[in-house]
Amino acid sequence: MDESEIRDLLSSIEDPDLGDDIVSLGLINDLDVDDEDEVVHVSLALGAPYSPTETAIAGEVRSTLAAEGFEPELSARIPTDAPHDEQVLPGIKNVIAVASGKGGVGKSTMSVNIAAGLSELGARVGLFDADIYGPNVPRMVGADTQPRTDGETIVPPERHGMRLMSMDFLTGEDDPVIWRGPMVHKILTQLVEDVDWGELDYLVIDLPPGTGDTQLTILQTLPLTGAVIVTTPEEVAIDDATKGLRMFGEHETNVLGIAENMAGFKCPDCGSVHDVFGSGGGRDLAADHDLPFLGGVPLDPDVRAGGDGGEPIVLSEGETAAAFMEIAETVANNAGIVRRREVIDGS
Repeated sequence: MDESEIRDLLSSIEDPDLGDDIVSLGLINDLDVDDEDEVVHVSLALGAPYSPTETAIAGEVRSTLAAEGFEPELSARIPTDAPHDEQVLPGIKNVIAVASGKGGVGKSTMSVNIAAGLSELGARVGLFDADIYGPNVPRMVGADTQPRTDGETIVPPERHGMRLMSMDFLTGEDDPVIWRGPMVHKILTQLVEDVDWGELDYLVIDLPPGTGDTQLTILQTLPLTGAVIVTTPEEVAIDDATKGLRMFGEHETNVLGIAENMAGFKCPDCGSVHDVFGSGGGRDLAADHDLPFLGGVPLDPDVRAGGDGGEPIVLSEGETAAAFMEIAETVANNAGIVRRREVIDGS
């Protein structure tokens, strides 16, 4: 078979999210046929490593070529016109911000479990605690190692397979941070650009609640793949989450979906589910704004225990762990849709 025939063969593989085959969509960057060794080298325009959908697409490419007697060798990248040395965070494929309109909805818990879930899938993950005034991610992942520095760059510690950076590493225990906007901008820029993140598939950023200086700095300086909005079901939280949505809309940032925390408490004694904070608010918010609903996580004491003990619950077993893992997988899938659409729009 020549290259044209291989492309015809691969045109039978559909992208389930974009509604066409991978050849017509332009998702094949390059293709080389080595007839002598019966090897086909394929470069795919896939940008969300370990997302279930893109993993399935790559699997179909492999099986389709293998069925014709070829040995497939696959690689994946999203093409870019920007020179490598001019890119912001060039070694990071996807930057995902996790935000909420108000505090107390479990945004940091969601950030930690999304990041840990992606790492559990096999992805290379960084977790950046960007809550300058109330950083608590290090406690939630049990990080007791400080960053190292060679005088120019900061080498982040690792925990649960994730590279970590947080303001908590740079301040004394229980010391409050009292900074105005310009200093916030400066320290955030330094914590991102001066950190040796290495090559990452995902950098998850835990933003502080609200729509203040930190959020604006992140939106204006970093190449966000998209944002996750966290809410609880009650109307007060939904009202504030809507403000967060508008902030991302004003900055033309993709929203990957709405995640609902504390979506119901299952009584361990009677088995009944109690809607402590109401029900369906996150799903309704997603529907009202034509956005994906990433899923709901129940109100579970084990989530608190995992956070206090430094062991994200997504790494355990059970209904709540499965709910967090489903959200992590859907975030990766939706990031992949964003990246593949970039290819289509740029072609």
